[in-house]
Amino acid sequence: MHDGFTLNDLVSYNGKHNEANGEDNRDGSDDNRSWNCGVEGPTTDPDVLVLRARQKRALLSTLLLSAGVPLLLGGDELGRTQRGNNNAYCQDNEITWFDWSTVDHELLEFTRDLITVRRRHQVFRRRRFATGPAAADLRWFTVSGTEMTDENWADPVARSVAMFIDGATDPDVDPEGTLLCDDDFLVCINARWEPLTFTVPADLAARRWDVVCDTFEPSRPATPGPHLQVRPRSAVILRSLAGGVR
Repeated sequence: MHDGFTLNDLVSYNGKHNEANGEDNRDGSDDNRSWNCGVEGPTTDPDVLVLRARQKRALLSTLLLSAGVPLLLGGDELGRTQRGNNNAYCQDNEITWFDWSTVDHELLEFTRDLITVRRRHQVFRRRRFATGPAAADLRWFTVSGTEMTDENWADPVARSVAMFIDGATDPDVDPEGTLLCDDDFLVCINARWEPLTFTVPADLAARRWDVVCDTFEPSRPATPGPHLQVRPRSAVILRSLAGGVR
């Protein structure tokens, strides 16, 4: 795979840097949907580095907990860079090699934790499509806890959404033929540059919700109430026991 930025470069470069390819930087896509977090390329600025790390965790969470088969570029879990080259087809050197001396161990551990969540909960590995936006097994909410409307979906400045996944609607079967319901999940995503307070939907508020993952601060220990602060450019994954048991 040589097309596009690595995950690290996606949060480190605003534009491609393919000069080493010998085509005057004309090759490769100009539409990378990337953001350098304030500095183009490598930096020692601690604030920029912290922001980039948070961006990588948020992007990984939306990939690894999505429906379908997640396609993770090899090395993204290690923090691998191609120095801004998004078309490194002709490079067999340090640009494309894995540098095992620079592995981002915190990012690697975070990725492992996400993969563990995905493997433990078949609700993230369903072999069918959701039955529609109004279906009980997949529901979408605004920050205020109301069901998303067509107007909400069409809002050009919206940067947040919550997703409820009902684990009881698609049970697994154990070797003895017993139906096993998965837990339920509420995923709150805030792509804004400021914190937002999410309201747990009214019919879900009486449950106990535990934080499985907070991409802003992975070690965040919390059992939120009916309101949850989701900090800037981050996602929080909440879990409730199957059927809403407290």
